Amino acid sequence: MTANLSLTLDGRYNGPGGPGDFAAFAPYVTSEVARDHMNRIWESATTALLGRINAEGFMGYWPAVAEDGNADPRDRGYAKWLVDTEKVVLSTTLTEAPWERTRVVNAPAADVVTDLKATGEGDILVNSSASIIKPLLAADLLDRLYLMIFPEIAGGGQRLFDDGLSASTWMLTHQQSGELGEIAMVYDRVR
Repeated sequence: MTANLSLTLDGRYNGPGGPGDFAAFAPYVTSEVARDHMNRIWESATTALLGRINAEGFMGYWPAVAEDGNADPRDRGYAKWLVDTEKVVLSTTLTEAPWERTRVVNAPAADVVTDLKATGEGDILVNSSASIIKPLLAADLLDRLYLMIFPEIAGGGQRLFDDGLSASTWMLTHQQSGELGEIAMVYDRVR
């Protein structure tokens, strides 16, 4: 069970303007380190687990990248994987799957992950969906965290690591820094 998320130095996954405020992230998301990191997250994943907001946003962007011969090959690789892989979207409001090879589930994230782990093969990747990552952290169901840290202090916005999480230990298994000060890290849960 893996999860990917980008954060500012002050631990925010969006800015003070709310869920769509990614101004602090924009200068870094197309860096060499960020693109290499994006490819790393899906290498062994066979299922993408997404929240509704990300699923709808991804659906509007990535399919065109998969077909764009001028796109960076790493972007195209990720886009093709995302379009072609099994996707599970957690939502209380969607009634139809927004994409091919997608199913919508209205259930707690921990229950969905338990079911997916029992029936699937390969890694399950929670892709940039903090609304899913947070309850999985609380339930200690994540085995790997892929984090991109951008050298910005957002000064507001939502944090990934809320107070009240149970203590846990993680081992740094990969790190790479970029020219802009961004850092890609992979942490594995020590059990």
